[in-house]
Amino acid sequence: MAKAIRVSDYLADEAKKYSRVEHRSLTGQIEHWAAIGKRAEENPDLTYALIKELLIGLEELDRNEKSEYTFG
Repeated sequence: MAKAIRVSDYLADEAKKYSRVEHRSLTGQIEHWAAIGKRAEENPDLTYALIKELLIGLEELDRNEKSEYTFG
């Protein structure tokens, strides 16, 4: 169930700007930032780029878009 929350005007304006570039809704952008931030706090040694790649990989697995990795 969705919940209404309050955010600062600054955060809403920044999210609106990024949501247009990333083709997300305002809510989707804030949820994206929250998801990335949560994972960054849980894994402080990982970079943003690596966290993003891991999330993309998990989404690909969910969609059965997997392929065998070849080492070397």
